[in-house]
Amino acid sequence: MTFTIPNFIPAIPEIFMLVMICVILMTDLFLGKRIKSIAYSLTQLTLIGAFLLTMHQYGMPKVYTFDHMYVLDKLAILSKLAILLVSFFVFLYSREYIGMTKLPRGEYHILGLFAVLGMMVLVSASNFLTLYLGLEVLSLPLYAMVALKRDSGVASEAAMKYFVMGALASGMLLYGLSMLYGVSHSLDFTAVAKVVSETSPAHSLILIFGLVFIIAGIAFKMGAAPFHMWVPDVYDGSPTSVTLFISSAPKIAALIMAYRLLVESAPGLIIQWQHVLMVIAVLSIVLGNVVAIAQSNIKRMLAYSSIAHMGYMLLGIIAGTKAGYASSLFYVFTYSMMSMGAFAMLLMMSKSGFEAENIEDLQGLNSRNPWYALMMLLIMFSMAGIPPAVGFFAKLGVLEAVINANMTWLAIVALIFAIVGAYYYLRVVKVMYFDDPKDATAVTAPMDMRIAITINGLAVIALGLFPSALIGLCRNVFFG
Repeated sequence: MTFTIPNFIPAIPEIFMLVMICVILMTDLFLGKRIKSIAYSLTQLTLIGAFLLTMHQYGMPKVYTFDHMYVLDKLAILSKLAILLVSFFVFLYSREYIGMTKLPRGEYHILGLFAVLGMMVLVSASNFLTLYLGLEVLSLPLYAMVALKRDSGVASEAAMKYFVMGALASGMLLYGLSMLYGVSHSLDFTAVAKVVSETSPAHSLILIFGLVFIIAGIAFKMGAAPFHMWVPDVYDGSPTSVTLFISSAPKIAALIMAYRLLVESAPGLIIQWQHVLMVIAVLSIVLGNVVAIAQSNIKRMLAYSSIAHMGYMLLGIIAGTKAGYASSLFYVFTYSMMSMGAFAMLLMMSKSGFEAENIEDLQGLNSRNPWYALMMLLIMFSMAGIPPAVGFFAKLGVLEAVINANMTWLAIVALIFAIVGAYYYLRVVKVMYFDDPKDATAVTAPMDMRIAITINGLAVIALGLFPSALIGLCRNVFFG
């Protein structure tokens, strides 16, 4: 029996990330009280380093390592780059808020980096074990991050709900994976896909039964209906900096998990999972857009909005074509950017002893800071899918994919409720520009946050005016 040393090069960014987490953990322990910004600075350097290492891998041919448990392909590389970039902006936006609310700095950044590491492992998984490992490394830090505001009963309640529902969803996903393993006798995506496509009718019922549990687990991690019950409470109960994190980068990892499990592992069951996803997508789009209208709390409104957006994102997967998968990838990248910008604006408007959580807190923002109001307007227009913002092209891409797959009725339903959803986004714009402010003091923020929100807001328009570059990157993943 011989031992072969695996190829560590494809996993260099993850190894670097893990080493730096240990360094930050020890540094914060010994120097954190004396140098308060050390955890933040090292965290941002870690993300930049991991981004550069991942960028160096761009263009490499597809390679498997660790006994076929880990894959480095175009999808994994592009997803990691997006996750790292979004996470960098999330930590930048959160810096001032964490100091103001006295959240534990070291814990926030270390838990956040562990979650990023879990996402990176998850998107490169080519085996059920690796995928589940990445998912848990992502999920467990998020549960703790929600409860970081230790003296808040609302945050503790949200953390408990998130943990209990997350444990249930993980159990359902694991049970579904065990069904696929029972039939295929393999944990490898490629081997499972081969067995599933050649399976006998006697085993098809077991596979479909397992598929239902897998889709339930995926839908929970995405926050799609009817597995959405945790989303409004967690978004509302978490510190805004944690909500900002949960609402952005993990959505990218959740989509890649869905692609790996459904498209790569069970292509032989495409008809079955298409039908189940259709129901989930329609429920998410309808429920998310309708219930968001009734919300006065902007964090809960954006929570229901995210449920609707997950429904739109699933349309590309439902189409079952390469163009559909590319459109879903484009959608999740743009949604992460839009969601990040919206919650960042709430962070910037919060101040010591005051949390900007209600729509009325945005009243008269145009008179308090016209530039911030303009950035928020661009983000709201993009979320509503109003041209020329990038959200319009994101919705157009997934609608085109389902129409080309002869599912015109699905596109019609999605389009109708996109129009319905525009109401609550435009209500935010109306409040900012046409209502008198309750507080006339100017809204200010540090220079780095002002630059970041400007980049965020202008990117929404720039990618809407020139979407071909990002669309081309997404299509290259599946067509290249």
